[in-house]
Amino acid sequence: MSIQRISTSFPHSTPQWKYDVFLSFRGDDTRKAFTDHLYTALEHQGIITFRDDPELQKGEAISLALFAAIEESRFALIVISQNYASSTWCLDELVRILECMEVKGTVLPIFYDVDPSDLRKQTGSFKRAFANHEERFKDDKEKVQRWRSALTEVASFSGWNSKEWYESQLIRDIVEVIWRRLQPRSFSYAENLVGIYSRLQPVNVLLDVGVDDVRFVGIWGMGGIGKTTMVKAVYERISCEFQFSFLLTDVRNSVEKSGLLNLQKQLLSGIWTKEANISDLHEGAMIIRRLLGDKRVLLILDDVNHPSHLEYLAGDPGWFGSGSRVLITTRNEHLLIGHGVERRLRVNELNDADSLELFSRKAFKRVYPEKDFLALSISVINYAKGLPLALKVLGSFLYGRDLSEWDSTLGKLGRVCKLEIFDVLKISYEDLDSEEKKIFLDIACFFNGQDKDRVTKALASCDFAAIIGIKVLIERSLLNLSDGRLWMHDLLREMGHEIIRLESPNEPGRCSRLWLLEDVKHVLTQNTGTEAIEGILVDSTELGVGVDVAPKSFLMMNKLRYLKIKNGNLPKGLDYLPNSLRILDWTRYPLKSLPSHFNPQKLQELSLSHSCIKHFRIGTQHLHNLKTINLSHSVNLVNIPNFKGMPYLEFLFLEGCIRLYEVDPGIGVLERLAVLNLKDCENLVRLPSNVGGLKYLKYLNLSGCSKLDKLPDELGHVVSLEKLDVSGSGIRELPSSIGLLKNLKVFSVAGCKAASSKSGNMMFNPFQLLQKRSHIP
Repeated sequence: MSIQRISTSFPHSTPQWKYDVFLSFRGDDTRKAFTDHLYTALEHQGIITFRDDPELQKGEAISLALFAAIEESRFALIVISQNYASSTWCLDELVRILECMEVKGTVLPIFYDVDPSDLRKQTGSFKRAFANHEERFKDDKEKVQRWRSALTEVASFSGWNSKEWYESQLIRDIVEVIWRRLQPRSFSYAENLVGIYSRLQPVNVLLDVGVDDVRFVGIWGMGGIGKTTMVKAVYERISCEFQFSFLLTDVRNSVEKSGLLNLQKQLLSGIWTKEANISDLHEGAMIIRRLLGDKRVLLILDDVNHPSHLEYLAGDPGWFGSGSRVLITTRNEHLLIGHGVERRLRVNELNDADSLELFSRKAFKRVYPEKDFLALSISVINYAKGLPLALKVLGSFLYGRDLSEWDSTLGKLGRVCKLEIFDVLKISYEDLDSEEKKIFLDIACFFNGQDKDRVTKALASCDFAAIIGIKVLIERSLLNLSDGRLWMHDLLREMGHEIIRLESPNEPGRCSRLWLLEDVKHVLTQNTGTEAIEGILVDSTELGVGVDVAPKSFLMMNKLRYLKIKNGNLPKGLDYLPNSLRILDWTRYPLKSLPSHFNPQKLQELSLSHSCIKHFRIGTQHLHNLKTINLSHSVNLVNIPNFKGMPYLEFLFLEGCIRLYEVDPGIGVLERLAVLNLKDCENLVRLPSNVGGLKYLKYLNLSGCSKLDKLPDELGHVVSLEKLDVSGSGIRELPSSIGLLKNLKVFSVAGCKAASSKSGNMMFNPFQLLQKRSHIP
């Protein structure tokens, strides 16, 4: 793994103030109307406002507490009305505001039913007010002059003239301006979030804030991948661009705890001045739509897991005003598809460099590991596979620990799943139905990384609705499809393994699936298997040892449907195999035959490659479900069974069965057979004539059958045949009927005696066929 050291600097965050706004006004003029409405709108937007009402104060002198409130406020909103200058309290307050807030941008005047020129020239009501002040304060002309100067100064500030607005629009604009100016110029929340800027770039493109349409954007991915972190950063960055902004985190958990109706009330509390006494979800949805339908809204719904969440919180674009954005996070892509969300983004894992930085910030409180811990840190990165949750949990756990403790912890990885990680990942698993859970566990234990079509067939053989089941797992971020193969994130696999282990922590024979070599050895040698076991996978080939299997190991496993063994020994024979098996794959099966009472009527795949089988017999009844037989490289095999009991067989692999000398004529009943592979069956001397009855056969491989000197005349009747390989065989004559194979696409004759013969007795030249059938390569 290549790791690059990344150094990132961030600007300092905005200073923290006790109040966002100090609201100054003349009580008699606007207290019960404009100022009250403005204060309410500020508070509903979450803007912390200090409201000073001189009429409610005792005495004429401004208190030290009021001075402190001015000093501790980020902005000052001054409602200058007709009688504002008549109040010495208001004028003293104004002087103090200008002294504390030297930067003009923090003082915002509202000229309410007055003209700014009246302040500058001090005409009209302002002229009369100052005439009274000069008479009253004859001995303190300096004070009156300070008041005059303050009014003249504030009249030059940029603000609002109420005469140019409808009152509701004026209040809305004031709140928007304050809210926008309160937002930090850089991410304060996100400034230590590793990789956040690159992750948000595609989200920003999808949102395209500023365009006047209404957009729904969906972000989906597995648990712990960082979706919530991303939308919190988005909210902090763009919420100031909207009239109303709502961030509803952990929707799933909120609904489970207090219900969806309560979540509607929570949403309405931010836009409705009265208590949201709604009686049902339909009423709540109607009110949300009515109140937001003409407003520019940002609504973020985080961790949605049910269609009703979207139906009753964000029904459709018509619920929101022009320019609105609805951002949804979920683990289930199909929820987004079902709600018509076309703009969707899957969140991918962190790259190696970002993973190392995130882990280092938690484990070392710095952006790069300490030198002595670098190799161990990279081991953690490889384990976490870019999952932020795992990196944070493991980094925090390892912080401050010494090398020996790190070594001990890393020794557990892959065997024991950290509870914090397990609990988050398991949420997605719990949302599955019972059959989808079985499919997930089967893939986690047996099929990860395998071809999708192959896995689909294997699962379907167990009576699972495999096609839709796999699709659901992909949509719910539990499975990936890449290059035709199914892949599960390593931590999801580990979570699946942990679910199985917890079925019976102390006795693996009571678990539903076995895949660990030590567990399988214990169960198969000690006869501890039970009916709980549904699948077994064991491969000890790489270790160079075989797994010993006791004769009655499978006696109690009457629900076993999947058995795959490589290098399993049977030192005392085998008395029993479960008839419940759907797939039996035993490479190097060591006995000459299968147990006599083995009659698996639901068996769909039988693979005994490289086995010691000599006489192949299976069951006493029809095996109508059997579709695949693979006996390849079973060098002792001398004959194969009468196929009358297997009418639906599709694949027959007998490659490398060097002692097999003939194919049973019963093969003619296999009307569904698509593939017949007899490659390198060196002692095969004949094919039965009724091979011509295999009307669905697409591939026939006879290459290397050196003693096979001719093909059945009836072969030309197999009109479905697409590929015929007789290269390296002993065939001297090709039947003239071969020209009838109208669907033949590949005809391999290299090294075949018929192709190389110069004898005048040669009855058919394949190259003449090529001239007549130009589409055959």
